[in-house]
Amino acid sequence: MEMLRTRLFGGKHSAASETVRLRKRKSTLYSKERCNTELGTGLLGPNTYLIMFSVTLRMVNCFLVQTSFVPDEYWQSLEVAHNMVFKYPFRFQFVHALFFYKLLQIFKKDTVQLLIWVPRLVQSLLAALADVKLYSMMKKQENAEIATWVYFSQLCSWFTWYCSTRTITNSMEAVLTSFTLYYYPFQGTKTGSSLKYLALTAFAVVVRPTAVILWLPLLFYHFWQELKKLDLLLYKCLPVGCLTLGISLTIDRIFYGEWVMVQWNFLRFNVIQNMGSFYGSHSWHWYFTQGFPVIMGTHFPFFIHGCLLVPKKYRVLLIAVIWTLVVYSFLSHKEFRFIYPLMPLCMVFCGYSLANLKAWKKPAICFLLFSNVCLVLYTGLIHQRGTLDVMQHIQLLCKDTLPEKDKPSLLFLMPCHSTPFYSHVHCPIKMHFLECPPDLTGNNSYVDEADMFFEEPLKWLNIRFSGQASLPTHLVFYNVMEQKIEPFLKTRNYVKTAIFFHTHVSDGRIGSHIHLYKRKMMDDS
Repeated sequence: MEMLRTRLFGGKHSAASETVRLRKRKSTLYSKERCNTELGTGLLGPNTYLIMFSVTLRMVNCFLVQTSFVPDEYWQSLEVAHNMVFKYPFRFQFVHALFFYKLLQIFKKDTVQLLIWVPRLVQSLLAALADVKLYSMMKKQENAEIATWVYFSQLCSWFTWYCSTRTITNSMEAVLTSFTLYYYPFQGTKTGSSLKYLALTAFAVVVRPTAVILWLPLLFYHFWQELKKLDLLLYKCLPVGCLTLGISLTIDRIFYGEWVMVQWNFLRFNVIQNMGSFYGSHSWHWYFTQGFPVIMGTHFPFFIHGCLLVPKKYRVLLIAVIWTLVVYSFLSHKEFRFIYPLMPLCMVFCGYSLANLKAWKKPAICFLLFSNVCLVLYTGLIHQRGTLDVMQHIQLLCKDTLPEKDKPSLLFLMPCHSTPFYSHVHCPIKMHFLECPPDLTGNNSYVDEADMFFEEPLKWLNIRFSGQASLPTHLVFYNVMEQKIEPFLKTRNYVKTAIFFHTHVSDGRIGSHIHLYKRKMMDDS
């Protein structure tokens, strides 16, 4: 264990060596060792072994996550990119992974497995670099020992493992948070890198506009401690903001075909019109009583302990965490992933806690490793995996040699966007799911297609398929729906062909298993 630590973090720092360094505080800022550390950190970090270890670990992380989390990891990334590159047949409004799909198409390597895994592997690489950057930031601000424990806290966080390799904008926002923190001018540090951190902050806001909530306290704190406030506004903030907004508007103009300010539309839809509540709402205290404690997991007591130990200059991070939780609490629609970008900040406090533990350090490490590994394996390999397994099975139905009349068609009788779609099948077979677009007209009696189905499923099916010709060859639904539509299945000659485990925890419309039914034709034996 000690040999591995020496390899990764460049040797063990004794208490005596740290004391000598503190005695030379006056000249440390200009010492050759300090300059080499700052110049050598760059994009990848100061240690090649640490980079290799981080990248390897995140690649393993990627392949150990074989479950679904939220629809947006497909429907606001892979599905949109697939449609834009391969031109069939669904349309949406966001672009992610487009570059990689286009490359795969150009080099004729667009197999379904590469379409699924390449974007995730790229995200894994970014997550690994963010881990190294977080370590480098703490080493620059404090010392290697504190940095090591912050890095350890980051790597063994179950929720970071669960989210970091997924193709959702929150994962990219968390990556940018770690990179931006490295350049942030904490109290007592030089502000020469202000342009870099401001540019990264602006980019994070472009990627996901709600990132501005997290960075507002940090921006105000920087402005408050800056001596040349007017210069900061005129020569740094204003140019960076204008340039970033201009680039964002230009890119959106190219893809939408008209001038669109996506950030304003995002704010209007989710905050002003509160359309997010259409997809569910929680009580105001949810982030404090459930959301934040759950994503922190067994790190939570160490986070609380670390809050009491960190130096004064890191209190702004705690203010940013509390501020973000409070602001998000005013929004009715709440999700765990919305506060995932807070994790790098929280790991600073957890690392300080572990570094200051004495007799209880080894038991604490064992406790964190065991508890988080169990959560990682369960949530990554077992919980909510059925929606991906069923798409893998459906991909086997793609046969270009079949005549038109024998080609499969599928109907997903599940909550809308429950499964990925063509990005995980990669062939133009007919597929339809129950749609649930929000009402933008203010009609109080509006009911979407999914709600209409779940209100009276048997009636909806009988009306929708009054004739034999329009029947799909396959139906996909959760087991909780089976008894409700059993008469329709029998009269239309549907037989069960596959069952896929999904979760141990059924919840309303979501069952423990997914059933695949196939319609038995007259000439079938």
